Amino acid sequence: MSFATHWAWLLLLALPLLLYVQWRLRRRGSLRFSSTGHAAHAGRSWRQRILMTPTILRIITLILLVAALARPQKGKEQIRIVSKGVAIEMVVDRSGSMGAEMEYAGDKQKRLEVVKKVFEEFVQGNDDALEGRPNDLIGMVTFARYADTVCPLTLAHGALHLFLESVTLAERRSEDGTAIGDALALAAARLKTTEETLAQQTEKDKKQYQIKSKIIILLTDGQNNAGKRLPLEAAKLAKEWGIKIYAIGVGGPEGIFTIQTPFGERKVAMGSGVDMRTLEEIAQETGGQSRLANDAESLRQIYEEIDEMEKSEIESVRYLDYRELFVPFALAALGVLALESLLSCTIFRRIP
Repeated sequence: MSFATHWAWLLLLALPLLLYVQWRLRRRGSLRFSSTGHAAHAGRSWRQRILMTPTILRIITLILLVAALARPQKGKEQIRIVSKGVAIEMVVDRSGSMGAEMEYAGDKQKRLEVVKKVFEEFVQGNDDALEGRPNDLIGMVTFARYADTVCPLTLAHGALHLFLESVTLAERRSEDGTAIGDALALAAARLKTTEETLAQQTEKDKKQYQIKSKIIILLTDGQNNAGKRLPLEAAKLAKEWGIKIYAIGVGGPEGIFTIQTPFGERKVAMGSGVDMRTLEEIAQETGGQSRLANDAESLRQIYEEIDEMEKSEIESVRYLDYRELFVPFALAALGVLALESLLSCTIFRRIP
């Protein structure tokens, strides 16, 4: 176990001062007697013998609170074989049209679900050509009418599956739309500050990891119709910051939806289709590439191309994968304080 906020232990130095102040405040008046000998022979009751119990409990409470403030952490050091890695921001469209069907492993699934599954293969690797990207910083931005950061840039990819599960289609009309420009601008801004993010994760070993390149992988099936920035404006911003964009159009000219009718399931064509011309301009502006994926296999092949073009170089980097343990200390302090208050109001109650 380690502590993230070591200076919090300095608060323990204040305990003697607090005890002294408490003792001074509790000093009471006195009466003079000619002799106290008989009182001394009278002995002490059990209550008198444990009279210091509330004070001891108060001290234990303060110690536990200081321990919680010190932020105890438990984890293990992870070692990655990396020297020069790639910072990758995935920008994923979750607008309503991404609910159209797309082929995956011989079955029909929603485009968004296929995109999520193949993306996970790209990062974690599969049994085929994709070896995974364990040495790269991976982040994710999703968008419909508004762009949101779902996963910050990180070397720890263990929680990626949980982040992907949280990505769902925009169901409300007020949330639906396709803000490609805003999403690209947000992703570019995240990549611009990658060095700061990396320094926080690698701590003392930050000099061992260098960012070889920064890229955005955009996946969308529509046309920009929301947001404040145009896609080409965001692309120019990315170019200024040295970021390449790989733009992938998902699906064909129209999306096929399955709807339930009184007469059974029915296939309906919806959506205006992907704007490949804009995607080509975005990619060309930043030195990236644009592709169209009609199914999971073609999407996987595009990832294989990117995997070959954007390679990491080898060395080592260490980072700490930990979890916070301050909650048990805080709860224990609350329990001891409650016990001290209960005893002070009952057994050790003082009557002025």
